Amino acid sequence: MRRFILAGNWKMNHDLTTGGALVDAILNALDGTEIPKNVDIVVCPPYPVLGKASMLLDGNTVKLGAQNMHQEPEGAYTGEVSANMLLSVGCEYVILGHSERRQYFKESDALVNKKLHAALKAGLKPIVCVGETLTQRESGSTQQVVEEQVRGALDDITAQDMRNVIIAYEPVWAIGTGKTATPEQAQEVHRMIRGLLGSLYSETIAEFVRIQYGGSMKPANAEELLRQPDVDGGLIGGACLKSESFVSMLEIASNIARESS
Repeated sequence: MRRFILAGNWKMNHDLTTGGALVDAILNALDGTEIPKNVDIVVCPPYPVLGKASMLLDGNTVKLGAQNMHQEPEGAYTGEVSANMLLSVGCEYVILGHSERRQYFKESDALVNKKLHAALKAGLKPIVCVGETLTQRESGSTQQVVEEQVRGALDDITAQDMRNVIIAYEPVWAIGTGKTATPEQAQEVHRMIRGLLGSLYSETIAEFVRIQYGGSMKPANAEELLRQPDVDGGLIGGACLKSESFVSMLEIASNIARESS
């Protein structure tokens, strides 16, 4: 069984004080709870909170991730952050190509690919986001759009590198809208992505790579989604901003993982 990975994407929420309090609350809620070895937990705060979160998470099973990075290692890129900077504050993971980066900052598949190469070279574990808009889904273009994004992001990425890559399928129409893909809709696209990875690499790599669901996962729908055979976790937005709901989903994933081990 592939390891579950639940990553909380805080987006532009929480400052140093409230962010530190949220990390503390998550750790306190998990205190004494045995998380199975096949469940990975990641929190991805905004940049100003990374240092504080890193200190609080030191030695803990909860790992630290960032929400974005620049593709160059250093230089005159005002306002940007490099992979090595993220490593220096304790990040192990980084989210790349989130739909909001694509929409608001016009990030292309080619740029996501450059960032992916840079993240892997530095030793970060990238979470690469792909997904279609409502218009694209309603026009029947989901498979074409997602396949183009996967192929573009993974250009010249080796099979060995893929062992450190996580894919997050995030239907754009289900992010922050209250809508959620049905478990069957999520499974259909996850299965398609896994099949594509098999054709790009091998069945072995396809079975190894974890594919998260990233469209409004919350405690009410987490179990149904996580029980789908090709859904390996969640990239969680709004529901990760309160410790109770985030920890509830961790408990759901842990229970499923225990059943399967």
